[in-house]
Amino acid sequence: MKTLKNRLKEEGLKNCYLLEGEDYELYLRAYSMIMKKAALSLEDFNLVKFDDDNYSMKAILDGAEVMPMGDDYRVIVVKNPQKVTEGDKKLLSEYLKSPVESTIIIIFDVHEKFASIKGETTFVDCKRFDEKTALNVIVNEFAKKNKQISSEGAQTLYDYCNGYLTRIVSEVDKLAYFDLDDNLITKKLVESLVTKDDEFVVYELTEALGRRDGDRALKLLEALKKEPGVLGLITNHFRRLFLISISDLTDKELASMLGVKEWAVSKQRGQTKNFSKMQLKKIYSLLEKVEYMIKSGEMLLENALYFLVLSILYV
Repeated sequence: MKTLKNRLKEEGLKNCYLLEGEDYELYLRAYSMIMKKAALSLEDFNLVKFDDDNYSMKAILDGAEVMPMGDDYRVIVVKNPQKVTEGDKKLLSEYLKSPVESTIIIIFDVHEKFASIKGETTFVDCKRFDEKTALNVIVNEFAKKNKQISSEGAQTLYDYCNGYLTRIVSEVDKLAYFDLDDNLITKKLVESLVTKDDEFVVYELTEALGRRDGDRALKLLEALKKEPGVLGLITNHFRRLFLISISDLTDKELASMLGVKEWAVSKQRGQTKNFSKMQLKKIYSLLEKVEYMIKSGEMLLENALYFLVLSILYV
């Protein structure tokens, strides 16, 4: 976001912004910055929006040819289309060779459908912030409400929300206005009011399994077992641990290969010390076995989760 802010200040507006990443709050902040710079006064005439329901690259590019009315710019917003063809990307790529200077196209691309033409656009990275940056944002968000948060409270909020600014900002109001007479947000308050993100619970589950803490592991599984996609979260987590353990690549290189932030790889690398490479290899094979048993109808999902956790404890 800081990069975008500086570029808008130093270089002005560009003709096409491509926003990619998993943290939707960053999409909204980037969009807000671009729109503030465009300074539209007649949005009814100069702001056009497309989503999956009305998506058409021809309609988008036809709209891009229209001159603004009463403003310097016309803005076209394309929100997360899924039905993007190779032909669509070619049409956009061709248009961007000679765009209409008064038209700004902003593409929200959470599904990364336009990733192949990223270099032809002004790219905005909306992946989760690194931990240090996110913690600074947390402090600033509370400061805006004349509140302070302890360092332990900020870290807990960050962990519980798994680093997603989208979730963090939604929790800030709840925490800030819970007690109007107390300006300090404590770790205890965060623990009592904020629900842990499933991915963070999986991280805690992995820690418990690595320490062979069966009671803690089963308690965490009890909280997770009804959540949709939990097996996929556990599977992805352990597969990533296995790849980290056997790879000679740096955290940065692994992060690029896995499509995650470098800090996420670094955090998980710390968990590999709790498992040997052979254990992780066995767990990897166990995950494949459990997936097959579920798909073939040999085992119900909830039973499979308990079977998986108990098997990992004694692998």
